[in-house]
Amino acid sequence: MTIPAARTGPLAGLKVIELGGIGPVPFAGMFFADQGANVLRIDRAQGGFEMPIDPRFDTLQRGKQRVTLDLKSGEGVEQVRDLAAQADVLFDPYRPGVLERLGLGPDLLLDGNPRLVVGRMTGWGQSGPLAQRAGHDPSYIAQTGALHAIGRAGGPPQLPLSLVGDFGGGAMYLVSGTLAALWEAQRSGRGQVVDAAIVDGVAHLMASPYSLLAGGAWRDERGRNLIDSGAPFVDVYETADEKHVAVAALEPPFFAQLTAGLGFAPDELPGQWDTARWPELRTGLAAAFRKRTRDEWAAWFADTDACVSPVLSMAEAPTSPHLAARGTFFERDGAYEPAPAPRFSRTAPGRPDAPSAPGSVSAADAIAAWSSRA
Repeated sequence: MTIPAARTGPLAGLKVIELGGIGPVPFAGMFFADQGANVLRIDRAQGGFEMPIDPRFDTLQRGKQRVTLDLKSGEGVEQVRDLAAQADVLFDPYRPGVLERLGLGPDLLLDGNPRLVVGRMTGWGQSGPLAQRAGHDPSYIAQTGALHAIGRAGGPPQLPLSLVGDFGGGAMYLVSGTLAALWEAQRSGRGQVVDAAIVDGVAHLMASPYSLLAGGAWRDERGRNLIDSGAPFVDVYETADEKHVAVAALEPPFFAQLTAGLGFAPDELPGQWDTARWPELRTGLAAAFRKRTRDEWAAWFADTDACVSPVLSMAEAPTSPHLAARGTFFERDGAYEPAPAPRFSRTAPGRPDAPSAPGSVSAADAIAAWSSRA
């Protein structure tokens, strides 16, 4: 199998091993590949849970090569060690202790490559009473206060997709922790283990709400606060066509533009900060928004700072004029993919290679290719 040429981007030349898993680790591997790193995903011959998706559309596997190895065999373990000896990063998606039982523990890998950064991604972390327990995104965000805070007043907590846990508190903290360790390794010549736990990352993401709670500016109740749908001027409203607009008119000048745009006289509605009359204010705003369609309101407020945005579906978002102008999505095989982010002025990566299927490269070819790029 032919190995692609070295790629461009700010992480060009970096060698990353991604041990096969789901969710945060594949996303972290995609992020590194998007920015030019050489990412090799190692799928276990024994298989495992996989998302039911055609490999052509598995965006998390784009820009990578994939090799299938038997990690329960001496040969497979030795092949991983050979690859890790030439790598900069290895991502571990397993529960604590699994890598050690396979004969691929961080101590052994660092003996063979003292500059290696081993990023260990778990939900609960490498230590603590729950470290060995199974879990998924809702399990983790439930214990950080984040899930409790998301939802309408008087209603149950609402799951925020897996963006808060798996990808926000998980993958992006694995990425940032790995980059921090790589920066330190440039100066010390020594790698280390990054313990990236989703519970830690989500708690860290909650720094602002926790600070507001400590300062008395946040009620520990859903839908009762300024930015959690408690305030009528930071909320979502239904329109005449049963679609929705998002409103975020937080600052007083923006609120004034919102109410004027909706056709209200300056003193016709309750004051923005008259919290006792927020239910009345919400009723007035809701009635006004039901008079026009979503797209009519989007056009009406387009040249204002009222912070009114159309709520687009996933099918609609790639064709948003703003996102289309920026190239936030691109099309491949008749489907849209998010483009790499963030942007770079001098070392912009090229368009990511198509997602790869398991076994897209042999172990021998992968080792040979990495050796040639040492």
